[in-house]
Amino acid sequence: MSTPAPSNSILIIGGGIVGLATGYRLLEMLPNLEVTIIEKETAVGRHQSTHNSGVLHAGLYYKPGSAKARLAVRGIRQMTEFCKSNGIAHEICGKLVVATNAAEAERLKSLYERGSKNGLSGLRMLSGEQIREIEPHAAGVAAIHVPEEGIVDYAAVVTVLASNIQSRGGRIVTAAKTTALRRVGSQWLAVTTRGEFLTDFVLNTAGLYSDRVCKMAGADPKSRIVPFRGEYYKLSPARTHLVRNLVYPVPNPQFPFLGVHFTRLIHGGVEAGPNAVLALAREGYRKTNFNAKDTFDAVTYRGFLRFLQKHFRMCIGETARSLSRTLFCRSLQTLIPEITLGDLEHGGAGVRAQALDPSGSLVEDFQLIHGEHSLHVVNAPSPAATASLAIGQEIASAIAQRQGWRLVRPQPN
Repeated sequence: MSTPAPSNSILIIGGGIVGLATGYRLLEMLPNLEVTIIEKETAVGRHQSTHNSGVLHAGLYYKPGSAKARLAVRGIRQMTEFCKSNGIAHEICGKLVVATNAAEAERLKSLYERGSKNGLSGLRMLSGEQIREIEPHAAGVAAIHVPEEGIVDYAAVVTVLASNIQSRGGRIVTAAKTTALRRVGSQWLAVTTRGEFLTDFVLNTAGLYSDRVCKMAGADPKSRIVPFRGEYYKLSPARTHLVRNLVYPVPNPQFPFLGVHFTRLIHGGVEAGPNAVLALAREGYRKTNFNAKDTFDAVTYRGFLRFLQKHFRMCIGETARSLSRTLFCRSLQTLIPEITLGDLEHGGAGVRAQALDPSGSLVEDFQLIHGEHSLHVVNAPSPAATASLAIGQEIASAIAQRQGWRLVRPQPN
């Protein structure tokens, strides 16, 4: 039997940080709205929200004027304030983006200009000597210091968001995998493993499965999620002094991924990575994880085949680095030369829900697909966790306007 919906109701499919943040913002702006979040796992935030390095991204890399740039700059400030207000562990420790040769130093100038246009505060260009004042063991000829970046406990953010939603009357239903969506009169009926739900509006924030949920609702995602696994090592406790905070490389414009870097973790330790390899399952956190449907979807998709053609050498290199600790170590030594094989301990892994378009290009910005009384967040790559409250605010406002729901409370800053 389906659960009846009131006159104003929304069903959010996917209990990751973006879905939770949007539910939180909706209840903040529309306290009388009935918000239900359904999540296929037995708890919220089980995937990208907590399988990441815990960085607060300030918006240095993103194209000026893009949604990623705008929302990252606003989002890090909102997330920092949220953490302060709720006693969540975080630290604005700063980051170095390090150029190790003259070509990278030249690209650093463009990166600095991009960050300045995006509104970042306190950016500084550093010489090799100044690098070592901040990160004594880093090797480089120049760097950008990004003082606004930091680290945070995203698992705690997820917990607090869920608690706030429930305390405001929102409902979170776990172990509720969506198996079908269809229109029933003027409403949506979602069929799940925990029963049926009627609602006025569907918001799809299903992450790794967002394209499939989009199709389930009869909308065209215009791209496909191809899962890339990022594998990490941790520095042994005796060697964590080699990295004080965050040390990143200068992005190579010829490659679609950032490259390995070093991240100090909020609860101690230093993480090194990730690489980027095709995961043979959308939840393929281990090399041995395999899902036939997920693999078939990826390798038969023309967008992935074209991506492979464009970046064949990079893909071979990333795969080799996945299989060889020695090669992984060599990549890390570019930034921190003192790193040795013996310093590396097995770390975790994450799976990035990356949308690829049919041309083989990564969908770089956030991608929202509008459907009939529905909205599908098909692509929400980094900095989605940092910017989740800002993303949620923007989505909530757009849905309210589209549905004609009157805001009872003003939008938060």
